[in-house]
Amino acid sequence: MPDATLVLGIETSCDETGVALVRIDGDRSELLADVVASSMDEHARYGGIIPEIASRAHLEAMVPTIERALAQAGVDRGQVGAIAVTAGPGLVGPLTVGAAAAKALALGLGVPLYGVNHVIGHAVVDELVHGPFPERVMALVVSGGHSSLLLVDDTVRVTELGSTLDDAAGEAFDKVGRLLGLPYPGGPHIDRLAREGDPTAIRFPRGLTAAKDQADHAADFSFSGLKTAVARWVEARQDAGQEIPLADVSASFAAAVADVLTAKTIAACRRHGVDTLVVGGGFSANSQLRELVAVRCAEAGIELRIPPIRYCTDNGAMIAALGAAVVRRGLPASPLDLPVDSSMPLTHVLA
Repeated sequence: MPDATLVLGIETSCDETGVALVRIDGDRSELLADVVASSMDEHARYGGIIPEIASRAHLEAMVPTIERALAQAGVDRGQVGAIAVTAGPGLVGPLTVGAAAAKALALGLGVPLYGVNHVIGHAVVDELVHGPFPERVMALVVSGGHSSLLLVDDTVRVTELGSTLDDAAGEAFDKVGRLLGLPYPGGPHIDRLAREGDPTAIRFPRGLTAAKDQADHAADFSFSGLKTAVARWVEARQDAGQEIPLADVSASFAAAVADVLTAKTIAACRRHGVDTLVVGGGFSANSQLRELVAVRCAEAGIELRIPPIRYCTDNGAMIAALGAAVVRRGLPASPLDLPVDSSMPLTHVLA
């Protein structure tokens, strides 16, 4: 018989096929299994994600990943009481594969289906680590596609305060990595080099931090200008026949990104009277961001919650956690013909 407290989550917004199982226990959620199959190696040769390759990889990995998660949790599929799946944002092809699998499972098992928001899942996964959110939290979600500030009430009511106007933080890292001749994805390589360099060696610009930007873009981000400044600095050195100090460039660039993200986030917490900050998304694994946000939160008296790195990249646990939060609050299930939405608004927890 299905267990109404057992939620299976499926994540396929990009190149990771993630499946997890969460059990609801009162106001808490317990992670029973979390399995991820990645096709990143297949995309690395192209220097970016190829949607068609990702979609085929999801098709091949879906059933084995579900079976591995069920075995890891020690349950069979007949015990699952609800299915949660990423409905957006993300790549249409990969999203469609995950949604089709979730619909088939929900229909076959006779259990409710919940199409949930990938970006919000990056924040709510922290409930599996540090327990239920307080009534109101600020969430900074930073990844390859998103740099967003969200005001979150009762876990499932979300107000988008700001976002990136051009490149997201992770996207900027990948583009600068390519500029510096680093392998794809560039983020981890820049992070590694930055730990060996001097973050004060080069003063790169901080986008949207001037006084004139505060009225309309106080909570927004822009990293395109920073990326261009790095490119011009590197080109000038190359034209002069000088060596590029990769560690110092990486450290100075990473410091500029972390400075903007943390300064704007702390300011938003103060404006809205929020004393708990949750940081999530793939880019939240960045060491300079983690170190600086910890320092600035401590100075401001703000409680900082960042999940372990394994929960920062795309995974099924974040979708199962958000699905459990939705089930716990009695929100209506999604229709079995739910559409995927590559640009799903961040104010929509459910499709």
